[in-house]
Amino acid sequence: MPLYEHVYLARQDASTQQVEELTAQLKGVIEGLGGSIAKNEYWGVKSLSYRLRKNRKAHFTLMNVNAPPAAINEIERLERLNEDVLRYLTIRVEEHEEGPSAMMRRAERDRDRDDRRGDRGDRFGDRGDRFGDRGDRPRDRDRPPREGSDEAETPTATEE
Repeated sequence: MPLYEHVYLARQDASTQQVEELTAQLKGVIEGLGGSIAKNEYWGVKSLSYRLRKNRKAHFTLMNVNAPPAAINEIERLERLNEDVLRYLTIRVEEHEEGPSAMMRRAERDRDRDDRRGDRGDRFGDRGDRFGDRGDRPRDRDRPPREGSDEAETPTATEE
């Protein structure tokens, strides 16, 4: 049987439970027509690049499907009829990707990065400024002029 990757986007107004029920319904249709779901991933609510039917965000779900073409046609027909489904895309693939999809790996990478950033502590100092307490650092006007610079050769008002 052919292998497919199927992604659909559901309205942001739909609850996570409704999206899971829709996924279960589609899974039932596929299994009823002799297919199977190898992997099912819920990617969560993501921002869209542009508005789709007045929605700026959507629930994303991926299904790796092993089914005959008739099953794919049926789930696409059901998604066209369902008002909660904004878009869907089915791609025939040679083999399914093992392990988590690229979106799930990205989410894990982002969580790891946030965990590492948590060690930095508060970036704002006691004074509330962005750089925190820098200690007693000499200012440019307090530093002696560098050799070879124009500042070293020009007399100041106190030297005259």
